[in-house]
Amino acid sequence: MAGVYTVTQMNSYIKNMFRQDFVLNRVSIKGEISNCKYHTSGHIYFTLKDESGVLSAIMFASQAVSMKFRLENGMKVVIQGRIDVYERDGKYQLYANSITPDGVGDLYQKYEQLKQHFEEMGYFAREYKRKIPAFSKRIGIVTASTGAAVQDIMNISYRRNPYVALYLYPALVQGEQAKYSVVQGIRVLDTMNLDVIIVGRGGGSLEDLWAFNEEIVAEAIFEAHTPIISAVGHETDFTIADFVADLRAPTPSAAAELAVCDISLVEDRIKGYQAALSQTILRNIDLERNRLKQLELRLKFYNPMNQIHENRHRITQIETQLNNLMKQATAAYRNQITVYASRLEGVSPLLKLQQGYSYTEDSMHRQVTSVQDVSEGDKVNIYVKDGLIKAIVEESTTQMYE
Repeated sequence: MAGVYTVTQMNSYIKNMFRQDFVLNRVSIKGEISNCKYHTSGHIYFTLKDESGVLSAIMFASQAVSMKFRLENGMKVVIQGRIDVYERDGKYQLYANSITPDGVGDLYQKYEQLKQHFEEMGYFAREYKRKIPAFSKRIGIVTASTGAAVQDIMNISYRRNPYVALYLYPALVQGEQAKYSVVQGIRVLDTMNLDVIIVGRGGGSLEDLWAFNEEIVAEAIFEAHTPIISAVGHETDFTIADFVADLRAPTPSAAAELAVCDISLVEDRIKGYQAALSQTILRNIDLERNRLKQLELRLKFYNPMNQIHENRHRITQIETQLNNLMKQATAAYRNQITVYASRLEGVSPLLKLQQGYSYTEDSMHRQVTSVQDVSEGDKVNIYVKDGLIKAIVEESTTQMYE
């Protein structure tokens, strides 16, 4: 279909239009730096903003190496470069060739000098940082009484723990007298035996936040005995007070989150401990109950009467076993005797006599089994099935009669 283009074709067409525009190819734009990120490749990605608009920007490493200062969020600068389209995403952005400070260059340079000075003095050293209490009950606040910062702190503190007491010192946070007011607030609250002090204000330009870069404010924070949380500006704003304080919060709201424990989490933890303690107690009770049962069984086992009953029962069992063994042995011997009797019966002379045979013996009661055992005139005894026959041998011969 005529007039239908792909996304890539349209992005390429728009990119060519930007490149043909003389103004867009050589432009100077001023604004405030935000979301500044230094990439490992050396490129610098940031946003240039003013009161009502933002513009994505990038400075390639080849141009960034010539920079004599480091870009920081909040800096006001003038950028020379070109507006072009990033064809893959279809977005236009500012490609910076050079960047110069605008208006606040001297103030920013002073800030860097103060930062280096206090760092060399050891004000930023970790070993001087005091631990923020986990369960603060009394919290001091040094900020303007009418600003959004104090309202945010109060709202979040009440939501997290309504039992925490807040002590506000209404200080000036902007202008020539602000530094003295902030210092006075820190010193007054430091004498009140508080758990922690929050020092801060809402966001603003470098000039608006300058009171928190002053030397006397940094010294007051460093010398305070009470742990101090610095909460100046937005997340991208950094002041000398942030580096000197025991803890830096990106915003006043975040400072309240850090200073005030969430009572609901504490209550949940306590409930968890109670449940764990109850389970431990019940488990120990069960263990002790089982142990008592075992001891009771052992006591019953070692009871003399139980031993007597146990031995009596054992003797009864042994007696029964012996009787059974005796019966089995008697039955076995009886069977064996029956077998022997049967065998004896098979060879018994009496049985032979019952069958018509006789038994002969001489006068000396010696068995006569041959004619040679007797002579004529010898007396012999002949046993038959129903008695004894006494006879005298008349004749003996080896001739068998039919």
